[in-house]
Amino acid sequence: SVEVALADLCAILLCCGPMLTCCRRVTIFPAVLTASEGAKATFFCNISVENDSGSEYSLNWYKETNHSQAQKTAEISRYKPQTETEKYRLTNLTPVFKIEILNLHQNDSGSYYCGLITFFEPDKVMESNRSQLIVTAAPQMNATDEPEMKENNTSEHVKAMLLGILLLGGVAVLLIFGYLTLMYRRGDVQKPPSENMPAKEEKPPVVSISTVDYGVLEFQRDQHPPVPPRSWPVEQTEYATIIFPEEKPVTPE
Repeated sequence: SVEVALADLCAILLCCGPMLTCCRRVTIFPAVLTASEGAKATFFCNISVENDSGSEYSLNWYKETNHSQAQKTAEISRYKPQTETEKYRLTNLTPVFKIEILNLHQNDSGSYYCGLITFFEPDKVMESNRSQLIVTAAPQMNATDEPEMKENNTSEHVKAMLLGILLLGGVAVLLIFGYLTLMYRRGDVQKPPSENMPAKEEKPPVVSISTVDYGVLEFQRDQHPPVPPRSWPVEQTEYATIIFPEEKPVTPE
């Protein structure tokens, strides 16, 4: 029974092989890719299969330089998710395979294509169209530009420092002026009223001069309850003379 099954399988493959080959196709894109040194280039190989029989196959990655003989650089099988080398990384995204060329150099420029390797089919190798990779030189900075940039940065730094110093000095002057003004006002408030008031003008001392004055002294009688009127003698008025001793005049000295 095993021999019969193997014979039937071979007959089926021989009959359906040409049909599967006609239905399988490999394409690559983009057709032209330009990148700079040190960057990464990415290509995609698409395997189009209308009636996939589940046969085993693998994808090869080739490089051509100056239309010379192709050189195989990487390979990935149908059921392997990813393969990576120092220069290439191939990722299986069935039915698309992503090919990345890492850390580009100018000698990586050239023509690339995919090669489909199938098993149990008459046409075991099927090649895709060619894609062109152009690697340009990385932009270089002129040696004269770097000192100018450094000088500009230094001058801007010095200007910033001077501006900061001036601002700090202005703030310090304002603080000192405000402090002195506040202390001056406090000193005026704390002074006693006698110091704040203007000094009075001194008046010269008054010199007293002794004089003689005459006055009239009247002596009243004690009041008594009313009595019948009597005849009183005529009131007499007495005069007295008061003499004050003479005083020597006082001089300012």
